[in-house]
Amino acid sequence: MSGDQTDQDETTKWDPTFTASVIGAVSPVLKRWFRPEVRGLDNIPAAGGALVVSNHSGGMLTPDVMIFAPEFYRRFGYDRPLYTLAHYGVFIGPFDGWLRRVGVIEASRDNAATALNSGAVVLVFPGGDYDSYRPTFAQTEIDFNGRTGYVRTALETGVPLVPTVSIGAQETQLFLTRGNWLAKRLGLTKARMDILPISFGVPFGLSVLMPPNLPLPSKIVTEVLEPIHVAERFGPDPDIAEVDAHVRSVMSAAMKRLSRQRRLPILG
Repeated sequence: MSGDQTDQDETTKWDPTFTASVIGAVSPVLKRWFRPEVRGLDNIPAAGGALVVSNHSGGMLTPDVMIFAPEFYRRFGYDRPLYTLAHYGVFIGPFDGWLRRVGVIEASRDNAATALNSGAVVLVFPGGDYDSYRPTFAQTEIDFNGRTGYVRTALETGVPLVPTVSIGAQETQLFLTRGNWLAKRLGLTKARMDILPISFGVPFGLSVLMPPNLPLPSKIVTEVLEPIHVAERFGPDPDIAEVDAHVRSVMSAAMKRLSRQRRLPILG
C-alpha cells in the first residue's frame, strides 16, 4: 500500500457521530471534575486548515484533548474534523479503533499534511510525554525537547500555527521529576525510553511511571492564542529554530500570565 493511501486511510477513519457520542458521555464528567475553561476559540480561523500547537500536561492520564475537543466542536460543529497527532504507541491495545474514530491519527508529517490540506484542524503536542511529565513546580515552562517538526509542517502546508496553552493539569498530582537521569542509569535509553517519571499522588503515593495515580480535581484553563502565519512573519525560508523559539516564547508569556491569575493550587 502506498504512503498516500495509508495517510488517506488515517484521516478518513474519523467518525463524527461516534465522536459526538464519546464527547457526550465523557465531557460532563470532566466538566464536573476539572471545571475547565477554554478561551479564545475565535483565534482559530473560521475555515481552512490550522495547526494548533499546545503544551501537554497531566502525565499518563492527560485530559488535554477531551477538554479542548468538546469546546472546539461546540464552536465549529461536527462538519469540521479535529485530528490529534499521537505517538504510535497509544494505538497498541484494544482502543486502537476507537481512537482513530474520534480523530486520533499517528504522528507523522505526511498524516498531518493530509489532514491540514483537507481543511481540517490538527492538534499537536510537540513535547509529548517529555512535556506532560514536567515537574509541577515548573508547570509554566514550555519545552518541546528540541522538536520543531510542527514548524516545518505549517510552513509546507501554508496553514497558520495557532499556539495554545493549558494550565492546571500539572497540579492533578505532584510531578517530582521526569527521571531522565534514572532512565539513563537503568539503561532504558537504549530502548529509546528517555524518561522514567516520578510523581506523588492518590491512591498509590509515590509512583515511578506506574501505577498511574488518579488525577486530583484541579481546575484547568486552556487558552487559544493569536495565530502565527509563518511565511508572512518570517519569510518563505525562515530559520526553523527562530520560529520555534518565538512560538515557545509567546506560549511561555501566556502561561505565566495564567499562572498569576491562579490564586490557589488545584482550586485555581
